[in-house]
Amino acid sequence: MTAEAIDQYTDDPNDPERILARLPERERARFLEEYRATAEAAANEVWRYRQLRRFLHEWSLRAVAYSAPDFYDRREAARRGEGDYVTLDELVARREP
Repeated sequence: MTAEAIDQYTDDPNDPERILARLPERERARFLEEYRATAEAAANEVWRYRQLRRFLHEWSLRAVAYSAPDFYDRREAARRGEGDYVTLDELVARREP
């Protein structure tokens, strides 16, 4: 296997290592806890592989959102019904791989 073949995976936005690196510190423990549980379930039940892929895709989108400087303020505004926002479910449905 060449280094080029290995490098093709480093651009995957759903790579758990990339997700972890993008997440703010306050979100990392939650991600790791949920990732370990989801990955373990997928390892034991082949049919759960899709669940793992969806989990990583959702967290990839969250990492992008969470890394925005004003994310937490905008999230609170959305919870109060202020401003324009899109739910995570709506966003995932638009970008489903």
